[in-house]
Amino acid sequence: MAILDDLKGDIIIFDGATGTMLQEAGLKGSECPEEWNLTKEEVVSRVHRAYVEAGAHVVTANTFGANRVKLKEYGLDRRVEEINLKAIEIARKASSGKAYVAVSVGPTGRFVEPVGDLTFDEALDIYAEQGRAIAKGGADLVMIETMMDIKEAKAAIIAMKETTGLPIFATMTFEENMRSLLGTPPQVFAIVATSLGVSALGANCSLGMEGIHRAVKMMREVTETPLIANANAGIPVIKEGKTHFPDSPEDMARWVKDLLEVGVKVVGGCCGTTPAHIRRIVEEVDRCKRQGLDRPVFFPVRGGFLASRTRYVTFGKGMPPLIVGERINPTGRKALAQEIREGKTAIIRKEAKGQTEAGAHLLDVNVGLPGLNEATVMKRAIFAVNENTDTPVVIDSSTPEAIEEGLKAVDGKALVNSVSGEEKKLGAILPLVKRYGASVIGLTMDERGIPSKGEERFEIAKRILERALEAGIRKEDIIIDCLALTVSSDPAAPGETLKAVRLVKERLGLPVILGVSNISFGLPRREVINASFLSMATEAGLDLAIVNPHNDTVMDAYHASLLLKGLDPGAERYIARFKGRKVEERVEAIPEEGVKERLFRAVVEGEKDKVESIVEEALKEGLEPLKISNDILIPALEEVGRRFEKNIYFLPQVMLSAETTKRAFEVLKKEMKGAGGPKIGRVLLATVEGDVHDIGKNIVATLLENHGFEVIDLGKNVPAERILKEAIARKVDVVGLSALMTTTVMEMEKVIGLLKEKGVKTLTIVGGAVVTQEFAETIGADLYAKDAMDAVRKLKELLGK
Repeated sequence: MAILDDLKGDIIIFDGATGTMLQEAGLKGSECPEEWNLTKEEVVSRVHRAYVEAGAHVVTANTFGANRVKLKEYGLDRRVEEINLKAIEIARKASSGKAYVAVSVGPTGRFVEPVGDLTFDEALDIYAEQGRAIAKGGADLVMIETMMDIKEAKAAIIAMKETTGLPIFATMTFEENMRSLLGTPPQVFAIVATSLGVSALGANCSLGMEGIHRAVKMMREVTETPLIANANAGIPVIKEGKTHFPDSPEDMARWVKDLLEVGVKVVGGCCGTTPAHIRRIVEEVDRCKRQGLDRPVFFPVRGGFLASRTRYVTFGKGMPPLIVGERINPTGRKALAQEIREGKTAIIRKEAKGQTEAGAHLLDVNVGLPGLNEATVMKRAIFAVNENTDTPVVIDSSTPEAIEEGLKAVDGKALVNSVSGEEKKLGAILPLVKRYGASVIGLTMDERGIPSKGEERFEIAKRILERALEAGIRKEDIIIDCLALTVSSDPAAPGETLKAVRLVKERLGLPVILGVSNISFGLPRREVINASFLSMATEAGLDLAIVNPHNDTVMDAYHASLLLKGLDPGAERYIARFKGRKVEERVEAIPEEGVKERLFRAVVEGEKDKVESIVEEALKEGLEPLKISNDILIPALEEVGRRFEKNIYFLPQVMLSAETTKRAFEVLKKEMKGAGGPKIGRVLLATVEGDVHDIGKNIVATLLENHGFEVIDLGKNVPAERILKEAIARKVDVVGLSALMTTTVMEMEKVIGLLKEKGVKTLTIVGGAVVTQEFAETIGADLYAKDAMDAVRKLKELLGK
């Protein structure tokens, strides 16, 4: 396709903000921007023409919210195809063949489960519907942009690839701490998007050029895919009652050279940018090209990557071997098997956290039991692991249905364990690996079983590599398991396995994994054999080892092997492992936690399946409901808030702890016969008139309730007069106002003015993406909250007095 050819050899300039231009043309916050494609075609066309005249190579159709979820807010959900086709038609006519047409695809405004209530399949269906419409319109590419949820981004990319047949560009939006709203760093987004096969990826919105530059520079660490930088015209501020984006065209142009140096191939603008900004960016790009300053300066990416929502790991290419925790597996573990059958996840959660703390870099998840729907159980188990640790996941199953459910459930980029060299298996599993952007383990066995000789296993590995490449899977996403067979039945088995390891490494250049524990089956003191074999395999080039990370003998050998192989410079990891640990020291038994400690930990760690029984136990021990609430649950939530402020926890963990606390309070309410105890205060929340965004407000409501406030949530797009009426009738202590859009923030001033005019004695607190402390003071608000946890803390401090 033409735009992909241009992407290889040139810098592509996108247009700037469509919303900003439409707002200047009179678009109100309560109106649907996409409906203007039907009602004010000439205004939309004029915006596109202005960007083409400014020199943009790509104009973006006015379709950012043209999915059925967003359109339903305006009663337009049955007009998805009509609106998308009309938007593309307007952009094509306006560009007059002088620019490519991109179709903007934005978020639905809902989070994918388990953080939200949107299933992955629903997300796929929503975007597939929009994609089928796009496919009929004649656009040149799809721009998936402003994504906040990595799982929603995955669904959008998959759906658009499968329905449009167009090149896919994708961007995520990050806050100043270089995390998305749900805690994803730029590297993780880049890893996931690269594996899904996008043509270009990057960052947009929320930040100015400096912040976007930081984000794409971090992405360059993990991908060689062309980068996109579509920045805001700075961080918006409110001046004289109007939203002002501070960065001039010259301010933005100063960053162009730095962006090109890190490999940015697509530059454009987001909120606040105008044709003047794009014109100046075009001029600066041309200057850099004339002076030879458009050539990126970076080193090739080394190794393969796996990721959770918030963290990633690197393997292969001379990196230290990764430890894969093997203990989430019901084989030989009656208690875990029973729990899986009962639909519970307490042991899975405990193992996920425990193995991570013991040094596992990845967690193998196997839930295969006879008579169960493995796909359903796999989804539940993956959710449990994702919620309790930031460690990436290995989906361990031979069933395609279970593997696919696991791939839908996982937050980041998973490793599939595994596919053999059997044709039937290759045909069933490799397409799933490709579709969901995973890595895969290839087992060196086929229809004939496991060959005894290393050379024969190498030949199977070679065949798996060929088939995987044919399926479109990248070489760096293929890992070979040379299969460790027990030495008790064949003394030559370890040598043949290590021979296969060396052959695969030397001739195919692929990373290798082994299930180390298999080598000692049927023998006493298995950990001694396992540790010795792990050291031998590390010397042979092992990249990943499936072991029990709780076994000190094995983990000691692992760290010693890294040191001796030169993979632990300065012996830092080895010394850190043994620092403060005495050899042959007798460890006294750790006293069992009391019910107070267990309940506190249940809230902090989000153990929602266990918390109700712990609360009931606390009540049986004679603890009063109010004491449980005030002395355990609330302090636990405060600890969650502390971790959130320090970037130890992110929004998914906060919401999980909130859900856990909610379940605990339900038990306490029954004990108090529904009374629920005294409240800190009564808070009325609303998203102001003209604004239909309520994700942030909903999070605030949930957290306030769990911290002991009575919350009255009026929803979104609420007129000032209704807020006033409800505040008086409900005798509230606080009115909380939210606004995301730059066009609606001044409604906050109207509401606060009405409250004061009518003499309503209530505190006011404001927040939202474009709201600042300075703006809050300007409009007369009593408090400003930068996020949900900040709102809770400030209201508790003020009302507590």
